[in-house]
Amino acid sequence: MINAVLVFNNSGQPRLTKFYSQLDTSVQQRLISEIFTLVSHRPDSACNFLPLPPLLASSSKPTTPSEPHNDTPSLITYRHYATLYFIIISTSTESPLALLDLIQVFVEALDRLFENVCELDLIFNFETLHAVLAEMIVGGVVVETALDKVVEGVKSQGRVAKRPVNESRSGGGLGLGSFGRAGDLVWAGR
Repeated sequence: MINAVLVFNNSGQPRLTKFYSQLDTSVQQRLISEIFTLVSHRPDSACNFLPLPPLLASSSKPTTPSEPHNDTPSLITYRHYATLYFIIISTSTESPLALLDLIQVFVEALDRLFENVCELDLIFNFETLHAVLAEMIVGGVVVETALDKVVEGVKSQGRVAKRPVNESRSGGGLGLGSFGRAGDLVWAGR
């Protein structure tokens, strides 16, 4: 099960925080802060998976011993594209490789919908960002991974924000960088 999907910029500012499991706000804030610190300080040669820190994992365990522990968050899977980190927190029952593929489809769907997506698109069009995620994950369960179906689902909802006609897309505007076309996604080595 997927417990959370997080997107941060390189400075640690959250661009998306979606939790699928019930956690206190203070635990969520601590989780967001510590996860970004862990992921952003990893060397480029490190793999894209790491265990959830014990301090955080213990705060989200079931309160009664009779409840199963297989739904306890225990794994962080992430990818770093251009100026953004895409992070999924899941249980150990999820395949880390499948989660990397899910992140890839998420980014490619955003890229298709925004035609060279950049960080500003995510900031000012968060409805589209959430609509893409809702097409892919419902209640922490992956329901769709076909890129074309995800994009068409969002378009059919009318949730794609339109840019002003005069807006120039050359150079990424404020130097925030774009992800490039879907076939040319820039992966920052992680």
